[in-house]
Amino acid sequence: MKVRELREHAKELGFTPQEQVRWLAPKELARTAIKVVLAGVFAGYSDKRELQEVFPADLLKAPLAEHDARGIWIDYVADLGDGFDATSSVACTLAKEELAVEGPGSALLRLSRGSLLVLGGDEVYPAASATEYEDRMTGPYRSALPLADDQPLMVALPGNHDWYDGLTAFLRMFTQQRPIGAWQTRQTRSYFCVQLPKGWWLVGLDSQLGSYFDDPQLRYFEKHLSVNLKGGDGVIVCSAKPTWVESGGHDANAFNALHWFDRNYIRSRVGPNGKRTSTNASVRLWLTGDMHHYARYAERLPSDPPDAEDLPPDPRRRQMVTCGLGGAFLAATHGLPAALPLPPRESRLRDKDDPPLEFARAQKTYPDIDTSRRLARGIVSPWSRYWLPRRNTGFVKLAAALHVGLYLLTSFLFALAVGILRPVDAVRKHGAHDDFWGFAGVCLIVASALIALGFLGRLVLRRRAAPPSGPAVAALSQAAVALAALAVTVTIPFPRSWDGWVVLLLCLAIAAVLGAVVGSGVFALWVFFTRGGEVAKWQMSGQSIEDHKGFLRLHVAPDGNLMLYPLVLERICRDWDLADGPDGRTRPVPAEMLAVRLIEDPVVISRGAWTP
Repeated sequence: MKVRELREHAKELGFTPQEQVRWLAPKELARTAIKVVLAGVFAGYSDKRELQEVFPADLLKAPLAEHDARGIWIDYVADLGDGFDATSSVACTLAKEELAVEGPGSALLRLSRGSLLVLGGDEVYPAASATEYEDRMTGPYRSALPLADDQPLMVALPGNHDWYDGLTAFLRMFTQQRPIGAWQTRQTRSYFCVQLPKGWWLVGLDSQLGSYFDDPQLRYFEKHLSVNLKGGDGVIVCSAKPTWVESGGHDANAFNALHWFDRNYIRSRVGPNGKRTSTNASVRLWLTGDMHHYARYAERLPSDPPDAEDLPPDPRRRQMVTCGLGGAFLAATHGLPAALPLPPRESRLRDKDDPPLEFARAQKTYPDIDTSRRLARGIVSPWSRYWLPRRNTGFVKLAAALHVGLYLLTSFLFALAVGILRPVDAVRKHGAHDDFWGFAGVCLIVASALIALGFLGRLVLRRRAAPPSGPAVAALSQAAVALAALAVTVTIPFPRSWDGWVVLLLCLAIAAVLGAVVGSGVFALWVFFTRGGEVAKWQMSGQSIEDHKGFLRLHVAPDGNLMLYPLVLERICRDWDLADGPDGRTRPVPAEMLAVRLIEDPVVISRGAWTP
């Protein structure tokens, strides 16, 4: 059965399966905008991280003894709480006791279920609330693994969507030691530190919408991480955003907070004499989600050719990995920078490391670069199931309503231009189509004058001259569609016997249809040709692609090396059966096979780093 049929069994399931969020729907656009504004305004005044210091906070231990011959398996998934099909497909795959995948040389790899599950942020969409968590995340995960003998540990990091309610629902969900199915929650704060076998540590940082690290959080890591680090220890750091990628783009200082934490709490600590001393430990792996794709950046070693694009595998390399494939819409990869100097040359912390590190993007991304470009074109392809007007019916209705209003405005201006009081009479006037072209010419002259004034204003203010801004182009393109609707109506020979209201309603209907189809299609073209900023992200979020989901499986091997296995489901499950779970609760189970494969060959990361 499909999601809409599962919803009829919500009482038996204990939650209501949800459709995937349509990000360009008017309701979601308005709600998300309000949440972003409120979170940005009030986060600094009601920072719940400062209050978390009253909660007990102990060092978490890995749920597997160090002497175990298998080592420890860890699962990492981020950006997960969206539509039921995608979220539950990933959850059911995570819950399998063992996954068999084809490895290098067609060797069969058997990957055990993680005894530790790390949720890397954005556990719910579009905004956090108790109901949304239950329907979009905890319900599907509880159903995927209702019982297990090993009772794996679950730790969670808040992302920006978890912060939209000030972290209230997140703290209730993950810091009260309430199990989610067989997964056990043990953290008591929105950040965590887990001691792993073989000299490894797992750290989850909460930077509260990318702002800063609060003092209680820093004291927590000073007590449980810094003082316990030994020479040669390796650290895995989880953050909510890939700020290293942002630092290679529009914000050179985006990585500064993570870099500062690395220097002051991992690579060094304050000794008993008050002086800072080296720990001889290092971050070996940075993990994040937020961007809904898979991309890995590997450290350049001194022996690497300076311009080499495809770095050979070397366990000594530090790795920076983004994997946000847990359930939300697929994101593009073709705009990612090929190289990342960290800190960047423009950063305020550039002189703090000598020499600064440089990372190169691995050749394998998901989706790959060519596929990413092809998928992005779907938003403007009328024959694609992901074409914006087809995928976002709510946005189409908004476009239709907008163009009804624009038609009323343009027809009124047209009536004034031809000296007729009533717009309907102006449209029905004999030879109105000839008058229209003069009216359109005047509109074109006015638009050109406004653009010219914009250039002159920049020159007068001695600012860099630039083409019309993105919003200006969007507005002008919709105005052109509105003029086209007026052009169509003035060429129709309405019978003189028809009442004016009938003519007006027909004209508005024509404007609504043209606005819904052509207006939203033109908007999709504007989004597609935008090359940066938030609008460029709509190329993929506007499509809400549900397939292509995945997660990371990590293994701290008995020899002390860390193995990273990036896994993907090319196709999610869309057909479900109902079954009786071992806990006595009805649960949905996939009615079709979920096939998983490696995105790239396993990545080996040694615990120790090379010394500059």
